[in-house]
Amino acid sequence: MTKLIETIREMSDLAQSIRSQGKTIGFIPTMGALHEGHLTLMTQAKNENDVTVASVFVNPLQFGPGEDYESYPRQLDMDFSHAESVGVDYLFHPGVEEMYPTDRQVTLHVGRLASVLEGSKRPGHFDGVVTVVNKLFNIVQPSRAYFGRKDAQQLTIIEAMVNDFNHAIQIVGVDIVREEDGLSKSSRNVYLTIEERQQAVHLYKSLQLARQMIAEGEIKSSVIIDKMTHYLTEQTTGQVDEIAIYHYPALTQADEITDSCFISLAVKFSKARLIDNIMIHKK
Repeated sequence: MTKLIETIREMSDLAQSIRSQGKTIGFIPTMGALHEGHLTLMTQAKNENDVTVASVFVNPLQFGPGEDYESYPRQLDMDFSHAESVGVDYLFHPGVEEMYPTDRQVTLHVGRLASVLEGSKRPGHFDGVVTVVNKLFNIVQPSRAYFGRKDAQQLTIIEAMVNDFNHAIQIVGVDIVREEDGLSKSSRNVYLTIEERQQAVHLYKSLQLARQMIAEGEIKSSVIIDKMTHYLTEQTTGQVDEIAIYHYPALTQADEITDSCFISLAVKFSKARLIDNIMIHKK
């Protein structure tokens, strides 16, 4: 049975007790509104660790002005049921005042890795991410932490943070979980209208189109991006916010696809900005 924990002291004491017994802790940090993608992370964590902890915390530091912090879906009862259904041992749900009781005197800043893609569109976003993840890592003391590859830039930044700050934690990247029609699972999908939800399938189809072009010999990023942009403009009413091809995990722009890269996109619909990506591995 899953236990709900709401204070840092209780979570820290519990984590220390678990680690003192030589047991491993698998940790899945989330902002709630859990879906199958989150549950996949939790299931893998449970299979690979003695104890599984998930957190639900909508982190105000990673939302910019005009973003959806206030309206972000909060559904703790449903999240608890979902976590319990896959056997999570503890659900950590601190309040904002519990996590940030006073004005912070020390801040974290992500450098070049946050200057592109989502980071360039949302200044300060990844500073907020690394701040809360650092705090959660210190509280939960996990052996392994699980993140979805859908947020490829976030995963790269977390890996860099763990390396730079010498966290004794293994970061596990888990493949994107998709709906039957290919749309990547996201808590923000609930914002889509019926028409937009039908159109959103074309995000993944545009990425598949790019993969096909590369398989057929195209290596110029500009040609692939132009083709994807035209396709999305024709097939959706959304605004193509960005399509980019970057070397991975360096996160430097790839003018030609000659090594491992990821192709990412962001499309704005009326109330939702959706992101997706695929990895390309070239020998």
